[in-house]
Amino acid sequence: MSKFDQARLGTKAVWGGEKEYLVHGATQVPVIPSVAFGYDDMDEWYDVAIGKKKGHIYGRNTNPTVQAFEDKVKVLEGAAAGTSFSTGMAAVSNTLYTFLFPGDKVVTIKDTYGGTNKLFTEFLHKLQIEVVFCETGNQKQIEEEVKKGCKMLYLETPTNPTVKITDIKQTAAAAKAVGALVVVDNTFATPVNQNPLELGADLVIHSATKFLGGHADALGGVVVGNDESLVEAIYHYREINGATMDPWAAYLLLRGMKTLDLRVKRQAENAMKLAQFLQTSDLVEGVFYPGLSTHPNHDIAKEQMKGFGGMLSFSVKGGVDTVRDLLPKLQFANRAANLGSVETTVGPARTTSHVECTPEERAAMGIPEGLIRVSCGIEDAEDILADFEQALKAVGYPVQA
Repeated sequence: MSKFDQARLGTKAVWGGEKEYLVHGATQVPVIPSVAFGYDDMDEWYDVAIGKKKGHIYGRNTNPTVQAFEDKVKVLEGAAAGTSFSTGMAAVSNTLYTFLFPGDKVVTIKDTYGGTNKLFTEFLHKLQIEVVFCETGNQKQIEEEVKKGCKMLYLETPTNPTVKITDIKQTAAAAKAVGALVVVDNTFATPVNQNPLELGADLVIHSATKFLGGHADALGGVVVGNDESLVEAIYHYREINGATMDPWAAYLLLRGMKTLDLRVKRQAENAMKLAQFLQTSDLVEGVFYPGLSTHPNHDIAKEQMKGFGGMLSFSVKGGVDTVRDLLPKLQFANRAANLGSVETTVGPARTTSHVECTPEERAAMGIPEGLIRVSCGIEDAEDILADFEQALKAVGYPVQA
């Protein structure tokens, strides 16, 4: 075992996956925008083209900068293989379409991200793929449904935007018993706080646009796993269907990941303090954060997570009308459909995570119209709390003494 293998995650975030791609003495991975890669030796070209030899032939397939990004995520998640995509939803959809066929069954939870939910309710339905939705956090129901047989167990934990928790280890064991593939969206937790492969998952998905990049300036997605044949199958689907990551995006994501450990730990600290603060407001009906002892799955979160993450949500009295009044009063928060960035970002589910869904569909998933999602940034916690306090007071609901 090398010294690097023994290094902690913060060190791996800085150094992981890059050395092979440094050229001419550079200390940073270069952006290589070339669409094609040339060969004078026809036999070598052929060997690279069929995968017999390492190399690159065409940008839709592979790219050195993109591969460095994939390698860094592999290091952080402790994975053997990985492949990237143009967006997080491309990572999700390509994974589903690679392994699911008419007549197959997927077991999942009700509280997945809105775009993922649309894949399950609209697109997979057209392919005659059965999707069974279980109550998020109801371990018994999930395991009983899995035991009936399924092709895939798809989890998202913590969920977007209600930050509910599912026991990965327990549900993965049930899935493995029936030969099902276990896929976990780890976007909210990040590799800093959770490593699903260690808990029994086969494949881990990230919207790299979010916490991995951390600066809201690059789109991307990634899937990693320990079974190289599974990742190779997803890569093959992606290379033919073309949802390829841009090398410029890969460079920005690589740069962002160098500070992943620092950012996520600061964001988690801020999220905990804000969640505790919001519990003191008369305007707030409920605060949802797995780090709170009041969270229904707090014990599971403590067991499988190293930290509770930078995401929380809270519901307010008055529903949408209060949301309209409250959010514009925040001075240190972007009102936008994004998360995981260094800036605090807020928004209701109806315009962010579940904008694709109808009010009725959101209600069925347990998402009230007055729910506000908060992605805590790396600002000083005192400023975040003061900002929310002044906004709450401006609406007319003081914080309890």
